[in-house]
Amino acid sequence: MANFATRFLSTVGAGVLGSALTLGVVANTDLLQTSTKQEEGVASVNTPQPNVTQTSANQSITNLSDMVEHASKAIVGVSNFKNAGNRFAGDASLAEFGTGSGVIYQIGDEHAYIVTNNHVIEGSNKIEVTLHDGEKVQAELIGSDALTDLAVLKIPNKGVDTALEFGDSDKLRAGDSVVAIGNPLSLDFSGTVTQGIISAPARSIDVKTTAGNWEMNVIQTDAAINPGNSGGALINADGKLIGINSLKIAENGIEGLGFAIPSNDVIPLVEEMMENGEIERPYIGIGLADLAEIPYMYVENLPEEVKGGVMVTNVDPSSAAGKAGLKQEDVITAINGETINNSMELRKHLYSKLSVGDKATFTVYTDGKKRSVELTLTSNSSVE
Repeated sequence: MANFATRFLSTVGAGVLGSALTLGVVANTDLLQTSTKQEEGVASVNTPQPNVTQTSANQSITNLSDMVEHASKAIVGVSNFKNAGNRFAGDASLAEFGTGSGVIYQIGDEHAYIVTNNHVIEGSNKIEVTLHDGEKVQAELIGSDALTDLAVLKIPNKGVDTALEFGDSDKLRAGDSVVAIGNPLSLDFSGTVTQGIISAPARSIDVKTTAGNWEMNVIQTDAAINPGNSGGALINADGKLIGINSLKIAENGIEGLGFAIPSNDVIPLVEEMMENGEIERPYIGIGLADLAEIPYMYVENLPEEVKGGVMVTNVDPSSAAGKAGLKQEDVITAINGETINNSMELRKHLYSKLSVGDKATFTVYTDGKKRSVELTLTSNSSVE
């Protein structure tokens, strides 16, 4: 047990809680083809006016095409450049690490603002934006949040004349028509448009992150969303932005499962990033591992009534947890009396039910003995 911290915990430690969580995107190169069925024109024999007897099928197609043409001007390519060689060589050592999409949502007096996915730009040394006409400009990162997979960029507004208006994602219903616009696979396919429906307006799915699992609220659609579409737009029939495409489940035999971050979740997060450059969340200062992942020899002294929880893998000594006396190998089973079965539940409780400055009581087992630890939550923005 004495060497536990240096051997096992260093391997499974999830990092200091409150640090950036990066969504792992599941790659898939299969292009999902969707089809639309047009209504056939029905002639009326009772009306002398030809324009009245025509159906709206052709008009609907024209409106869809017009909407896509307009919206596509607000969709950009986003390239992530990282240092690939000599760090003293400046831009000469930068190489394109990956590409994604972004959406222009606001045009100011001097700059235009773009929302994209955090995983598209994470770890970049340089961010380059490709406008709809092919012009490339360097972007400045305003703020990012790995937990929600969102980021905000700023570019000069020269040549930018179109921004998409946010729609109300709470009004979505299963069966509503939607269009996804982005750059699947690479910028070679920039401006690709796919059409589908809302499969489910609200889903909660578990996604892998670099710091453990996270439960994410998303819109499910069967519009084709592939790598490179990340950060692109999900648009309703009115041409309004109702989601930011984020990831696609890709398994053998599974198609038509695309996901987007709802606009009503995006708006307040983007506003906070615009103002503060980040999303402020409670921070306690510990690394975690699910109890189910810990070898039995390290938890055999726990009482039989302990069925789940998380083990502390490391502690920031200057954090609230460190000052309150939480220790490595402690097992947390509840917060304020609510059972915690795994690290995802702990994060969800911490970020959804508590705020910076709140006091929280943790139920903890130390060497198999139950105790309570009270601490005051600090802000992740205070962590350097």
